[in-house]
Amino acid sequence: MTSYNAGVTSEPSLIRADLHNHTHFSPDSILSPARFVAQAVRRGLDCIAVTDHNTLGGAEAVREAAAATGLRVIAGEEVRTDDGEVLGLFLTQDIPRGLSAEETIGRIKAQGGLAGVPHPYDTLRSGLDPAVMLRLVDRLDFVEGLNARMVFSAHNDKAVQFASAHGLPLSAASDAHSRWEVGRAYVEMPGFTGPGDFLDSLRAGRLEGRLSTPLVHLISRYAMLRRKLGWRPR
Repeated sequence: MTSYNAGVTSEPSLIRADLHNHTHFSPDSILSPARFVAQAVRRGLDCIAVTDHNTLGGAEAVREAAAATGLRVIAGEEVRTDDGEVLGLFLTQDIPRGLSAEETIGRIKAQGGLAGVPHPYDTLRSGLDPAVMLRLVDRLDFVEGLNARMVFSAHNDKAVQFASAHGLPLSAASDAHSRWEVGRAYVEMPGFTGPGDFLDSLRAGRLEGRLSTPLVHLISRYAMLRRKLGWRPR
């Protein structure tokens, strides 16, 4: 299993931010908001981004669950576009699926959010089409350089190379869909106040963590089957 500086102790001035995760408001996740918060605190995270598929509902629920913990919650969304998936952070309104990547990015930025690319080059999931990513590179704010759900570490390496070639900051995320995955990967970065200085902090950060076992994808299969049989989050 590939390791990215796993186990390094955080410096006092840095925070640990896990910047792409899913609650059971995503049809392929079994992670409840309450368990997400409890596990994030247990794993020593300071900041989590909740990026459910095509909805902010999970982010709102996690924010309520985390109110008394001091854990910072970034509301986000992983949006399925006609060109692959786009990650939006610091969102206040849902963005519908099925738009072009260009229009999706425009809607993210129109509400003051930041647009990034989750798990680029992943041939087993719906990452943003590489040709589209190159065409829209000037409109992207960050690239996910370490996604713990990548089956092949070489795909993370290609993402890092793309970001380096185009001067884009890198993010890292567990992409958790269950409590066992929370805190698997994160960025150690200086603190920030909002989207305005987030990218500067991200540039100064470093990616930490390691890949999850590929078996975690079976959890998503189970979650989707459960949803087809009628289960819905409260």
